[in-house]
Amino acid sequence: MPPSPCFVVHADQDRHNCPDHIGDDINAVKVSARDTGGALAVLAYDGRARGGPPLHLHHHQDEVFIVQEGRYRFQCGNERIELAAGDTIFLPRGVPHTFCQTSERGRLLYMFTPAGDMEAFFAALARIEGEPAPDIGAALFVAHGMMIVGPPLAPD
Repeated sequence: MPPSPCFVVHADQDRHNCPDHIGDDINAVKVSARDTGGALAVLAYDGRARGGPPLHLHHHQDEVFIVQEGRYRFQCGNERIELAAGDTIFLPRGVPHTFCQTSERGRLLYMFTPAGDMEAFFAALARIEGEPAPDIGAALFVAHGMMIVGPPLAPD
């Protein structure tokens, strides 16, 4: 019998054994673009600080977030939505969006389809010490198929 094509990544693991530490927060790859021929990437986010990324858009990826713990405020276009554990949101490509963790701790499971270059984006972001300068952050987004279109949401 041939080996099984399935794999398991346990709760405290990263698919490649190298989770990305971005500030106090941790991104762990659960299903890599390499596993799916670029069709999908699934990541887990362990939010240890309030806040979130700037308002941005993906040119080629749809994004889905599932809140596992904590409270989050999402913006999709001009709409702001409050989410809690168990809630799911779909963010279509080409539409400006962001999220803000409003609780002290939070956890998300999120996915990109197609996967694009998002794993490389988070790895590059993790290599930057502290908050990137605005021009560096904008260039990083552009280099990975995204564009910053506004500021982050306030956690309050």
